[in-house]
Amino acid sequence: MKYLLLILFLNISQTGNILVTKNLDYAILAGGCFWCVEADFEKLNGVVEAISGYTGGDMNYPTYRNHGRHIEAVKISFDPEVISYSEILNHYWYNIDPTDTDGQFCDRGNSYRAVIFAKADQLEEARISKKKISKDKPFKAPISVPILNSKRFWVAEDYHQDYYKKKPIRYNYYRKGCKRDAILKRLWKKVG
Repeated sequence: MKYLLLILFLNISQTGNILVTKNLDYAILAGGCFWCVEADFEKLNGVVEAISGYTGGDMNYPTYRNHGRHIEAVKISFDPEVISYSEILNHYWYNIDPTDTDGQFCDRGNSYRAVIFAKADQLEEARISKKKISKDKPFKAPISVPILNSKRFWVAEDYHQDYYKKKPIRYNYYRKGCKRDAILKRLWKKVG
């Protein structure tokens, strides 16, 4: 509801007329460092925003320093008339290492695992997407990304939001140091 109110507020023209607003949907995806996942999705046409946070655990009000069993994830708000959940998932697969069961790239441990947190109406589509990528992948290792029921999403601290925009030099140094793009290029046989 707060997103709808924000969109309505943002769509008030200078003449005071309220424009018709489309309904947004969201996906919650974990793929290692939430800074990188956020950056990978915010550039997509139809994605309104990507918010870094924590989910999947049982602790209330998790923080970066104390997140219990939560996993770093990103809540991606999107316009389903521009980009579908299926297209969101397709982009997701090619921006993670779906064979890694203990983190992603240089970030290790449970909090950096790749996981799809699907709402009830997204579960079947997520399963179909995983089955398709399992068939189409250019490598032999199995796809190990679990599809779990969506749980409460806790927004991460402000300094994590849009980190790639706020601290581009540090972010790029981190991303390159983790070899994220080099590994993705090799894994998915990307050219260029």
